[in-house]
Amino acid sequence: MKAFQNLLYIILISLIVSSCNSETEKNFTLNGSVKGLKKGVVYLQKEDGTSIVDLDSVVIKGTSDFTLKTNIDEPILLYLKLHKNDGQEHFIPFFADKGITEIKTTLKRFTSDAKITGSEQQVLLEEYLKLMSDFNDSNLDLIKANFEAAKRNDTITSDSLAKRSNRLLKLKYASTINFALNHGDSEVAPYLALYEAPNASVKYLDSIYNNLTDKVKQSYYGKTLGKALNDFKKAQDSIK
Repeated sequence: MKAFQNLLYIILISLIVSSCNSETEKNFTLNGSVKGLKKGVVYLQKEDGTSIVDLDSVVIKGTSDFTLKTNIDEPILLYLKLHKNDGQEHFIPFFADKGITEIKTTLKRFTSDAKITGSEQQVLLEEYLKLMSDFNDSNLDLIKANFEAAKRNDTITSDSLAKRSNRLLKLKYASTINFALNHGDSEVAPYLALYEAPNASVKYLDSIYNNLTDKVKQSYYGKTLGKALNDFKKAQDSIK
C-alpha cells in the first residue's frame, strides 16, 4: 500500500513539473533594443479578429534592452508596441516564426529606424516593402503637387494629377499581385492579398490563392483568404 502511495506521489510531482515547464517554455522570443529609451512599456501584440491583444509586456526602467516571449503555431504578423507617455502609440509590425527575432531601433524614430532580424517571411516582407517604397514616394509627390494646384485653383492640373494617381494605384496593385504570385510558397503571399490588395479584382485574388502551396493554404492567412473568397462567391451566387 505504501509503495502504491509513493508511486502516486511520484506521478503527481512529475505532472506538476511537466505543467510548470509547459507554462514557462515559449517557442518565440523577441530580443529588442530601443536606443535612447529610459522609461516606458513595450508590448508584444497580435491581431485577433477585429482587435489587438497583448501577448507579453515589459516595463522599461533605465535600460533600453528587453525580451518578450510567447507561443505561436505558425508564421504570423506580430507587433512591437511602445508606450512612452507621449499621448501616442508607436508600432513596429513584423513577420514572426518560431525561434528568435531581434529588433533594434531608436526612440526618436521608433518605426522607421527598425532593423529586424528573424524569420524568412520577414526577409520577404521587407523585399516587398522596398519595392513599394518607390510607389509611396511617387504618391507623396503627387499629393504635394495636387495641394499646390488646389491653392492656385488649377482644376486642369488637379484632374491630370488625379488620373496619374489612379494609374499609380493600379500599377501598385499589379505589382503586389505579381509579387504574391511569385511567392506562393510563403505565408507572405496570402497576407499581401488580404491586407495590401483587398480591393483588387476577385479573379486576381483567386489566382493568388490557387497558386499557393498546400502548406500555405492551410496557414492562418491562407485559410483567411480562402474563406474571404468563398464568402464573396456565395454572396454573388445569392444575388443571381
